[in-house]
Amino acid sequence: MFTGIIETLGTIQDIRKENSNVHITISSSITNELKIDQSVAHNGVCLTVVSIQDDRYTVTAIDETLQKTNLSHWSANDIVNLERAMKLGDRLDGHIVQGHVDQVGTCIQADETNGSWKYTFEYDSNLNNITIEKGSITVNGVSLTVVDSQKDRFSVAIIPYTYEHTNFNTFTVGTKVNLEFDVIGKYVSRLHSTK
Repeated sequence: MFTGIIETLGTIQDIRKENSNVHITISSSITNELKIDQSVAHNGVCLTVVSIQDDRYTVTAIDETLQKTNLSHWSANDIVNLERAMKLGDRLDGHIVQGHVDQVGTCIQADETNGSWKYTFEYDSNLNNITIEKGSITVNGVSLTVVDSQKDRFSVAIIPYTYEHTNFNTFTVGTKVNLEFDVIGKYVSRLHSTK
């Protein structure tokens, strides 16, 4: 369980394929605090630490994860948002984030708006995921509030702190991002569609 509040950034050092799996090695400022078998969200994707060496650690993504996320677009030197799992009893500063990406979205607009930024993302609405204005959405692991909501797109506003401390500052039109829709909204939508 995560909150969508990014702890730090990591840099991809190496990506290695093994059969249908991909092993991703990352360097970060929190590596020395990690343990083998620990869950860490990488751009919102919950992955398990499988090895640690110096300031680098490795996680493994299976084919199912590769099919539902933007991991297949990652390459060496890419910057990823990192968040360790929430501790029981901590404040929930963002919203309930599972680290289970629902689908990939595409940035279709990125505008600086006098000191903040507004990003618009498009997604395949045929997968029955929805957003609502003022509802929660997770983009690359960042807990955000939806500003504008349409059937196949939504916008978010980014404050300078988030822009500077996440990989939002690398987004351009065409950037592929991981989307995790609000878990409560998903249950409500499922209940409504089965009636």
